[in-house]
Amino acid sequence: MPTDCIRYQNSGYFSSLIVDYLDQKSSLNSLYNRFPTIENFEAQITEKAAYYNQENRKLLVAALQKQYQNSTISEATENNILALEQANTYTITTGHQLNLFSGPLYFLYKIISTINLASELKTKYPKSNFVPIYWMATEDHDFEEINYFNFKGKKFRWNKESTGPVGRLTTEGLDAVFEVFTKELGSNSNAQKIKELFQKSYLEHSNLAEATRFLANELFGHYGLVILDADSAELKRTLIPYIKDELENQTSFKEVAATIEKLNEYSIQVNPREINLFYIENDLRERIIFESGTYKVNHTNLSFSKEDLFRLVETNPEKFSPNVILRPLYQEVLLPNLCYIGGGGEIAYWLELQSFFNAAKVSFPMLLVRNSVVLATEKQIKKADALQLSWADLFSKQKDLVNNKTKALSEIDLDLSNVKEQLKKQFEALYNIANQTDNSFIGALKAQEIKQIKGIEHLEKRLLKAQKRKLSDVLERIIQLQNDLFPNQSLQERQTNFSEFYEENGELLIQTLIEKLQPLEQRFEIVQL
Repeated sequence: MPTDCIRYQNSGYFSSLIVDYLDQKSSLNSLYNRFPTIENFEAQITEKAAYYNQENRKLLVAALQKQYQNSTISEATENNILALEQANTYTITTGHQLNLFSGPLYFLYKIISTINLASELKTKYPKSNFVPIYWMATEDHDFEEINYFNFKGKKFRWNKESTGPVGRLTTEGLDAVFEVFTKELGSNSNAQKIKELFQKSYLEHSNLAEATRFLANELFGHYGLVILDADSAELKRTLIPYIKDELENQTSFKEVAATIEKLNEYSIQVNPREINLFYIENDLRERIIFESGTYKVNHTNLSFSKEDLFRLVETNPEKFSPNVILRPLYQEVLLPNLCYIGGGGEIAYWLELQSFFNAAKVSFPMLLVRNSVVLATEKQIKKADALQLSWADLFSKQKDLVNNKTKALSEIDLDLSNVKEQLKKQFEALYNIANQTDNSFIGALKAQEIKQIKGIEHLEKRLLKAQKRKLSDVLERIIQLQNDLFPNQSLQERQTNFSEFYEENGELLIQTLIEKLQPLEQRFEIVQL
């Protein structure tokens, strides 16, 4: 098995902002509270205990018990929910969209990172309790991002119209997806388990939020995962003062815009709006805008005076939905949370938010980049060994991989740099002569040098191409292996659904990942199945 380690920073799959964050570049220090090391959690616990409104615990537990009332719940999850009433209990949180049948593999990695970090913290700080939370993005309305999953190179799409928050969307029409999907599955016991999991999740629950809760609970309930739907009137009462501030003062816009100015050398993940709130109904989620002294709901005829809108906030806070800027604040107000775990893109927008949290007097969580994984079979690993491939090779761009391996496998030197250097030295002698003549000769000499250098570079390309033909068999095997591990020349975790690996490995898939993933390590995990 290739033994080299791929750090996130060297993988080629993270933005410069995340690379600099992982390297703890000093220019970014003002954008986060504490870097996620096991030792730094001690101070984070102390800070959260001081800032968190302990009254929210009873509200949170009551809401969770209501949400789980129709679910079969594990003892570990039940104990974790009850523990949230205790002042020495803290959460580790990840959030994710309600992707159909979990979407790409990294859904698993996010949750397992959260479960494993909670476990690691309990070992380090035994006097406290740590609960892994999956915050379902039930209020998102971008249905096209979540209505499909990939299995063995085929896309299975849920064709349905959706304009409101996806969590409230009925599961009508998923029987057709189930029928098509099951035809692609085999007949072994694992395939049967996948069929049952899809059927019970999506055909026996009325909306997407409940279906996703069932799916995540079936996969991770044994490990004590607590699944939260924050699209709740009771829970949103904790957000009322922040909703009012957002409507009246636009604090988030001012603070985040000022932070973005400090990030001018990076690509910005999200830009704030003047009001970072939506108005929601079952079939509606539209921005709230302020025009000519009146609050309006974009693309509708709804409008409110300030007095009417503030009255609505008090009576029906569930009609207000935070966007990507305000949602993190809602999470940290509601939960006794220490750390948020997300992908590179998520951590990038969280890095825009600390000054806003400071203004709101809410403790800013530690930010941890989730585990990333490449799943490989024993056969694939043996093939990599036989082809003398390192993981650095396999992570490289395919063009670079092919060129580098052609040079490495060739018995002749394909690098003609030494020939070009010799040629340049010969021309140096000619330039000494040329300096004793007029400028017209020097011009002709420069043109000839450029022509001959280009000629050698052309021959170098021809030589490389010829060697590729000679080595075509082994290069094809290299390309095929990389394509298997990096489908569509992208990360496996962004393309493939868990069911593709579950069909072969069953529950061992989750168990192996739980055993192998180390959330505080900044490296890609190569997991053999």
